[in-house]
Amino acid sequence: MVTIRTSRFAVFSLATLYPALAYAHVGVGETSGFTHGFAHPISGLDHVLAMILVGIFAFQLGGRALWLVPAAFVGMMAVGGALGVAGITVPFVEFGIALSVIVLGAAVAFEVQAPVAIAAGLVGLFAVFHGHAHGAEMPESAGGLAYAGGFMAATALLHIAGIGIGFAVGKIGQRVGSSVVRLIGGLAALAGVGILTGTL
Repeated sequence: MVTIRTSRFAVFSLATLYPALAYAHVGVGETSGFTHGFAHPISGLDHVLAMILVGIFAFQLGGRALWLVPAAFVGMMAVGGALGVAGITVPFVEFGIALSVIVLGAAVAFEVQAPVAIAAGLVGLFAVFHGHAHGAEMPESAGGLAYAGGFMAATALLHIAGIGIGFAVGKIGQRVGSSVVRLIGGLAALAGVGILTGTL
């Protein structure tokens, strides 16, 4: 039952990307909102690392996780973004964002083979913190839907980049490729510690 619900949620989440991308081609206000939203995830090391790690983690899990895990992140990030725009407080946002980099980096480093539903739930939880940060920092001049479309599209592309890294590194050989990916996860986790302590 959990798997079926997660699958439906993931399909819905992916479907939201289509109208999101369309906002880049409409009026000036909407275009500006989309641009601001798109830039926000790629402007911070913490966001970039977490979102790429989600893609790598999904690659390591394989199968349905390849799209369910990223879709869960994008969907729950939209929920977090809505909370941020509405001014609803989510506690420990910055801590949750830094922790997401540490936990996801460790999951990649140790090649954690979690069930798909648990992996999707984990990344979905972290996505709420990332989304809230995006929503709370939305410029007053930006349209809400266009802005949301921008940060969702950028996030999806970062997930795809993570999956691409997994595939690209895997081509150099299973053993060596696995070691390289795990090293990436370990370094990212250390970076997360640096973000958490304020040294990065």
